[in-house]
Amino acid sequence: MELLAKLKGIAQNGGAGYFGVADLAPATGFIREQGGDIPASFPAAVSVGIAMPVGLVEMLAVAETDPGVLVTYDRYVYHVCNLMLDQLTFNLAREIEGAGYRAMPVAASLRVPGRHFAGVFSHKLAAHLSGMGWIGKSCLLITPRDGPRVRWGTVLTDAPLPAGKPMEKGCRGCAKCVEACPAGAIKGRDFNPAEPRSARLDVEKCEEYRNYVAVNKGVRTCGKCLAVCPYSNRRTVKAPV
Repeated sequence: MELLAKLKGIAQNGGAGYFGVADLAPATGFIREQGGDIPASFPAAVSVGIAMPVGLVEMLAVAETDPGVLVTYDRYVYHVCNLMLDQLTFNLAREIEGAGYRAMPVAASLRVPGRHFAGVFSHKLAAHLSGMGWIGKSCLLITPRDGPRVRWGTVLTDAPLPAGKPMEKGCRGCAKCVEACPAGAIKGRDFNPAEPRSARLDVEKCEEYRNYVAVNKGVRTCGKCLAVCPYSNRRTVKAPV
């Protein structure tokens, strides 16, 4: 399909190492509950991801992470990478609309006030439904190649693009993220789409700890669940089998 090839090219040229299309029909109710009728009106999503460098992430696993490391991580992940994703999804949306279809880019990291620490749409949901990874016990999207070390962007659309199939590999018996969480926020439950996020993650505890870090180290960054994932650093650590 010509449009699909053009979108893949835009994603690659924009620095994305991940590209997929998700059929959102199985999750319409969840999407409407989180973001309202407008996001739920789109039957599909284009999902793109940019993997963060291993060296930027692995230092976060240290028990008492140096403030300089936290500031560096925060700068590149939440500022540089998010801007790249926002520019990329903006360009993808323009290409889709130019082909005659609806498109709504979703900001890479933007919470909606009053929506309990959630955005207008779940990037992890689109990446999962497109077949690029599974939802881990940490509630992060885990990819086979880079683990949770990927930032995601999404464009909602009604363009008739071929969709991938959800990946069901799972974390099996691994609980490294549960053990590493300094807030005790990760409950260790496998992903179940029938359960709310609160069954797997205590978001309030996570927020409280990040606020504590902000007061003591000047930046609201933790990332230990991401850093200790066996899939996150494939250079030296074997992933669960």
